[in-house]
Amino acid sequence: MQPLTKDDRTWAVVAHLAGLAGYVVPFGNIFGPLLVWLLKKDQSSFIDDQGKEAVNFQISLTIYVIVAIISIVIVVGIVLIPLLAVAGLIFMVIAAIKSNEGVRYRYPLTLRIIK
Repeated sequence: MQPLTKDDRTWAVVAHLAGLAGYVVPFGNIFGPLLVWLLKKDQSSFIDDQGKEAVNFQISLTIYVIVAIISIVIVVGIVLIPLLAVAGLIFMVIAAIKSNEGVRYRYPLTLRIIK
């Protein structure tokens, strides 16, 4: 296994933080990390791993938000949506910090859709 370069760590951080696009553009949280992963996955196994992790987390988060929106009917969604937004932001920052340290971060409660 080759040692991690600064560039590898930087692109892994970008993959995680690209999820912030979802706070501005609908589904940008998925397309941002997906674009970084698709463009840079062949550069290193670390970028490939963290890019997939970021995409899987954003897909999972989107599914959870859709369920929360549906559950607004029973009032639960009113509480869940802000919690998911804050948790998503916190986990993205933690993942970016860990990636910058060269650690392969795993998000909690994430569906591993892309293997």
